Amino acid sequence: MKIYQIRSKCKFKSKNKNSKYLNDKNKINCKFINGKVRNMELPILLKEKLEQEIDEIELKKLKQSAQNISEKYRDKSSNKMSTRLIASREDAVAYAVSRMPATYGAVCFALKHSLEMMTNAEITSLLDVGAGTGTATWAVNELLKIESNICVENEDYMLNLGKKLMKNEIDNVQWIKKNIITDNIEEKADLVISSYVLNEIKAESRNQILEKLWNSTGKLLLIIEPGTPEGYNQIKEIRDYFIKKGANIVAPCAHEKECKISKNDWCAFSCRVARTKVHKLLKEGEAPYEDEKFSYIAVSKMKTDKKDRILRHPQIENGRITLKLCTTEGDIEEKTITKKEKEKFKIAKKLNNGDILK
Repeated sequence: MKIYQIRSKCKFKSKNKNSKYLNDKNKINCKFINGKVRNMELPILLKEKLEQEIDEIELKKLKQSAQNISEKYRDKSSNKMSTRLIASREDAVAYAVSRMPATYGAVCFALKHSLEMMTNAEITSLLDVGAGTGTATWAVNELLKIESNICVENEDYMLNLGKKLMKNEIDNVQWIKKNIITDNIEEKADLVISSYVLNEIKAESRNQILEKLWNSTGKLLLIIEPGTPEGYNQIKEIRDYFIKKGANIVAPCAHEKECKISKNDWCAFSCRVARTKVHKLLKEGEAPYEDEKFSYIAVSKMKTDKKDRILRHPQIENGRITLKLCTTEGDIEEKTITKKEKEKFKIAKKLNNGDILK
C-alpha cells in the first residue's frame, strides 16, 4: 500500500551562516507559489518510515486510536491532565500520522523566521524537550547542520517510535526518558525547542518548566503552542516571564515592550501542510491539505535584530496592499503600499503572514 505520493522538493536560499539548505537526500519539502512557501511536507525518508509502521497495523485499529486521541485532546475537564494520551503502539503511530506533518510545518516556519533575526549565531546542538516522536528534531535537522541532538520524552511508546523513525537517518541523536515536571533537565544545547508541550501541563507547573528550559538554553529557545486564544494567552504569559528575566525577544515580536494586541484578538500564524491518503482517512477529511494555526515565541540570551513583522495575511486589492504590522516601536499598525511605489509594491506582493518587512 503506497500512501505517500507527493514528492515535491525545493530549497530555501539564505545568507545566514546557520543555513545548511541541505544535504542531498533530505531537502526541505515544500511547494512555492509566487515565491511563498505553501504546502509543507515531511521529508521523504520520514514518510517512508511512517509508511512501514502503518503497514503493520490494521486501518480499523489506527482509526480507533486516532479517534481516542482526538477525544482526549478535546476533553476540557480536569481529567485531561491526568489522562494518558498515548496508551499503545497504535496510539503512537496514529498520533505520528495525524500530527507530525502539522508540527513539522509549524516548527519549520517558526524556526526559519527566528533564525532570520540571529544571522551571527552558529547553532550546532539541539535539545528537543517533550519530543514526542521527534518531529521538531527532524525539522531542525532540515534547516541546520546539527552535530548533537538530544530528545527528551517521558512516554515510552512515543520515545520508542521516535527512535525507530530516526534510526540510520539522523546522526548523533540521543533519546532520554524524563518527566520534565518532576525531573531536572541537566542537558544543554545551543537551541532548545518545546513544541505543543506546555498546553498539556497544569498552569502551576509551567514556570518551573520554563526555568528549566531557560537554564538549558545556550543561544535560542523556541516554544510553540496551538494557534488558539488559549494557546496565544499561554505564549503571552511566557513572553512576559522571559522579559522579566531580561531575555531578548527574537520572534515573532518586533520589540520587548508591552504587547498591544487587543483582548478580543490573538497573535497566531499558519502554514499549509499536505495530507496523505491515510492522514485524510484518520481525520475524516477530503481536502489534500490542512492549515495548521499556531502561536510561538523565540527568546535568546544574545542581542538580536529587530524588524517590523506582518501579523496577518496581506490584504491585496486593486493597486494596493495593506499589511498589519507589529512594529519595532511597540505598536500594532496598518501600512498601505500602493502600486505607485513600484519596488516596495513588488516586494510586498511576495510577503506573507509572519514575514519581516525589510
